[in-house]
Amino acid sequence: MSKRKASTSQKSHHKWRRKIIAVLLLGFCFSTLLLVETQYSRIKMLASQYPPTVQKPKIAFLFIARNRLPLDMVWDAFFQGDIELRYSIFVHSRPGFILNKATTRSIYFLNRQVNNSIQVDWGGASMIQAERILLEAALPDPSNERFVFLSDSCIPLYNFTYTYDYIMSTSNSYVDSFADTKEGRYNPKMHPVVPVHNWRKGSQWVALTRKHAEVVVQDDIRRSLPEFWRDHPLPADASKEHNCIPDEHYVSTLLAQEGLEEEITRRTLTHTSWDLSSSKDPKRRGWHPVTYKLADATLSLIQSIKDIDNIYFETEYRREWCTSKGVPSPCFLFARKFTRPAALHLFNMSALGVKPKQDLYR
Repeated sequence: MSKRKASTSQKSHHKWRRKIIAVLLLGFCFSTLLLVETQYSRIKMLASQYPPTVQKPKIAFLFIARNRLPLDMVWDAFFQGDIELRYSIFVHSRPGFILNKATTRSIYFLNRQVNNSIQVDWGGASMIQAERILLEAALPDPSNERFVFLSDSCIPLYNFTYTYDYIMSTSNSYVDSFADTKEGRYNPKMHPVVPVHNWRKGSQWVALTRKHAEVVVQDDIRRSLPEFWRDHPLPADASKEHNCIPDEHYVSTLLAQEGLEEEITRRTLTHTSWDLSSSKDPKRRGWHPVTYKLADATLSLIQSIKDIDNIYFETEYRREWCTSKGVPSPCFLFARKFTRPAALHLFNMSALGVKPKQDLYR
């Protein structure tokens, strides 16, 4: 009898023990659930207060330079105007040239040279290859959505924010493109790869969308053709032959050939002065663009460029009225060709929409 009572007591003890353990486990689970819910609510609240950073679309600024960038300090102030890192910079210079503290005063250009650059000859197809090298360097970054070509003598006419909003306000590329009807420009040897009805001319200083940049890089036909741009090399005095300059035809002709002209705004964003007929200096006459020197660098010059709101294409009897965001706007965001003294003088007068550093001339 005593053994039976002992056994019953032991079973009762185990039963209560199991109940206590079950209650403790339930309590632990409930507490854990409550803690998770509390932490989740807190995380959710913090997330609403501090939304995740999203990389904004960037403009890749693609500079083609002979050696160093003589106007680097002007561009230094331009890029300082953006605190959201909405740009990237690539420079094509001569082979072996390095942008370091000895060759540029701007931190924005340090080591921004492409390392597979080539020697570029004026008037030859090498300029096309330099453009492709820059695009190949910029395209791997998926946040680069626009690709703007600039020369080492270009200046910005406005600050970064205005420039960025202008370029990003449209899904089009800006490509100067018009039918080139002058005799001697089109070489019949181009047919049928480039038929005459797709033959275009325009400024090589284009601003491309990512789609069009990829079209240029992926083109393995027109860019690899022989030097059909002319039947013979340029003479020693290039001014005696006003013939086809490859880089002034390549992008505009390629996009016409690919049926993409509906996706471009057919004008450039870079102002270049070609009207040299009134120049009193014989050395400044011809079919090269005018170079603005220190004496030319005036507020009225910059304002006259900013005031241009339309472009007339005489070969097509077409006038292009310039707009941005659907409203009339200045045609140009950049201008060339400015010497270093001219650009720095304009910069120091705050004529370019960017403010100089205090220690610029120290």
